[in-house]
Order: sequence, then C-alpha cells, then structure tokens
Amino acid sequence: MTHFTIRRLAFAFALALSVPSVLHPAVAAEVTRVYPALDESGSKRTLKIYSSLDADIAEPLLQAFREARPGIAIDYWELQTQEIYARVLEETDRGEETADIAFSSAMDLQVKLANDGYAQPLELASAGAMPSWSKWRDTVFGVTFEPAVIIYNKTAFDGRQPPRTRADLAEYLKANEAELYGRVGTYDVERAGLGLFFLARDSEHNRKIWSLFNALGAAGVKLYSNSSAIVERVADGRFALGYNILGSYAAGWARNAPDLGIVLPEDYTVVMTRTGLVPRNAASPDLGAAFLDFLLSIGGQRLIAAQTGLPALHPAVEGENTASHMHGTYGARLRPVPVGPALVVYLDQVKRQRLLDRWNDALRVQ
Repeated sequence: MTHFTIRRLAFAFALALSVPSVLHPAVAAEVTRVYPALDESGSKRTLKIYSSLDADIAEPLLQAFREARPGIAIDYWELQTQEIYARVLEETDRGEETADIAFSSAMDLQVKLANDGYAQPLELASAGAMPSWSKWRDTVFGVTFEPAVIIYNKTAFDGRQPPRTRADLAEYLKANEAELYGRVGTYDVERAGLGLFFLARDSEHNRKIWSLFNALGAAGVKLYSNSSAIVERVADGRFALGYNILGSYAAGWARNAPDLGIVLPEDYTVVMTRTGLVPRNAASPDLGAAFLDFLLSIGGQRLIAAQTGLPALHPAVEGENTASHMHGTYGARLRPVPVGPALVVYLDQVKRQRLLDRWNDALRVQ
C-alpha cells in the first residue's frame, strides 16, 4: 500500500509579478503528497513536482515511475497554474532551489517562464517522436492532446440535433432565447485562465466569433471560474449547454453521466496540451528530466490514455483516448495550439484588457 501524507493549507499571494496581478489568486489551496522510496537501502533522493493535475489522477503515473526508479521518493505538490508560475519565478529570483519539474495546463504561463529564462534546455530521448508544434526550444514539452468542446444535455435536445458549429450555436441561442435564458454556461474569462486562453484562440480563428458572444449574452449566459460547475449543471439538466469546456474533463464526467453529450465543433476545434518543463533552479534537474521523459515515452503515454482519462499526444500510441484516434476521426477541424512565444501575447496587460473589454461589451446585451 502507498503511504503518503497530505497537507492542506491556504496562503495569500500579494507579490508583484511580471504578468498582470489579476492572473494570480489572492488565496490558493495546496495539496502535497509525499511518496517514500520503494527501496530505501541506497542513497536517498527526492523528485519534487509542481503540478496542476489532480493528485488522484496523477497517482498511476507516480506509481509507475516509482516502480521504475525504486530508490526515488516523490514530493507531489498539487497547485493552481498561476501558483506554479509564481513559485518557480519567486524561488528562482531569491536564489533558492525550486521544483524539479513544473507540469501545468497553462501553456502560456509555462512558455513565459521559458521565454524569460526560468527553464533549462533538455535532451529527452522520447521528445523526438512528438509533434513539432508541441515543444519549444527544448525547454517546454507538450504531453497531452485536449480539445475544447461544446457540451449539452441530451434530454434538453430530445429529438433535435445539438449545434455542431459556432454559427449553428449562435443561431440556436437566438432562436430559443426564452427557453435557454440562464441555462447556458461558459468560463468567466476574467477569473479563469483557461477561459481567457480559449477566448484568445477563438478571436484568432474566427472573425465572426463576437456574434456568438452577443448571443450568449442575450441568452443570460452564466459564468464560472472552473469546469466542474458548468459540467455538473449540464449533466443534471439545470443547463442545456456549455461552451468552450475542456473535453478531457467533460469526457470524465460523461462516463458516469449518460445525459451529458459532447460535440467537437465542426468549424474548428481548439486543442491544448499540458506542458512540462524543468526549472533553471531545480534541485535535481536530472530527476525532473527523467520524469518528463517518462511522460513523453510510449509507455508513459499509454498509461496516460488508459488510466488518467487524459488523451495521449504521442502519434504512435493508438486507442480511443489518443491524438492519433482524434486525428483519424476529426481530421483538419482539430487546431492544436503551438507551444511557443505567440502564447504570451495576451499576458501583456494592455492586450489582455482590450480582449476583456471586447468580451464584456459582447455580453453586455443581456
């Protein structure tokens, strides 16, 4: 049996960072799990991980790595994405050692760390097989393949097809405004970093996207800072629709919620990847690199697809929960977001505020 300790605590962030302060929570919860080495007969070393992935979901990966490296203990810190960014930045600036690997769903913040010199270049044996768009300067590496989707309640659409494009969704909202009022959800882009990330991608891919946001506003869209509140309400019928929801999360719910339907938009489907990097001031960079290499390996990717519910990125890994399967099924509609400096554009405070102002103007019609 695995023995671990869990420490939960809250603390305030009031430090000035190089990205807009609104990106950083005033109070954040943290969970730490400590896994001892399976073989403590040799020299004791510890792999320290900062990760936004739920510790319970990550556990099969941690256990597999421990079995492969029985002399290594693991200190797993489950943190918010903004907190991962802030800790690596601040600890490095103070000249302190930091995590050996940062694993986060915030592609933009990870790239900013690397772009600003807070990540070290790596030579990973498994990285060569990964798509070119999923890595940048041998510092930031994509691990998963996760689409943004439309979710719907099947009962609410009994006898009708759900919208399959953004234009269809806008028209459906307009035609059924009274029926749908207050029963549609999406991210609050001012509080949810992932929501802002998807909004920025929409504005890049679709010049007519604002007509959809006008329709969402007229339908009394409800805004939330996380996926769970939206998915839960669509699954139980309180909401009819949810827009720009992380598909891997929705798919996890759908396994136990038969009324929850998922649509990958046919006009285009934005795909994000969770990324890993080894910070410049990592205490044991070789361990961080080894764990990241394991995540990118065929064995690690198969484990990700089979046991975490996250879609695997490796092109040679097959099965329903993989990038290769999605490419074969959905083809050119998939639009993976490249890992690179273009991601940090909307971390600029002026550009970010312009996008938010336009978003708020679009929703104000409600």
